[in-house]
Amino acid sequence: QVQLVESGGGLVQPGGSLRLSCVASESIFRFSFMGWYRQAPGKQREFVARINSGGSTYYADSVKGRFTISRDNSKATVYLQMNSLKPEDTAVYYCNANGPGDSWGQGTQVTVSS
Repeated sequence: QVQLVESGGGLVQPGGSLRLSCVASESIFRFSFMGWYRQAPGKQREFVARINSGGSTYYADSVKGRFTISRDNSKATVYLQMNSLKPEDTAVYYCNANGPGDSWGQGTQVTVSS
C-alpha cells in the first residue's frame, strides 16, 4: 500500500497563505485521483479538492477560488496551495490516493487564527 506523507501545515493569520505537500512512496500516476480532505474538531472528514491523472481538478464550493491543487508526477507529490485563509479552514488536512481503494496520510494541522 502506498505511503503518503503530508507537510506544510501550521499557524497562519486570516487572509494568509499556506502550501501543503503530499509525498507518495511510489508513483502517483497510476491513481485515478489524488486529493485533499480535512477534518475539523467535532466534525466529519470532508472533501476539499482532487486532481485526476489527466490533470482535471475538482473543488468543494467552500474553497473554490481560494485553493489550488496540483501534482508533480516526477516527484510523486501533490500540492494544495491555500490562499485567503479563513478561521473556518482550520482543520487537520489529509492526503488521499484513490484507485483502487483509498490510502491516507497521517494529516497535517492547519490553524487559521489571529
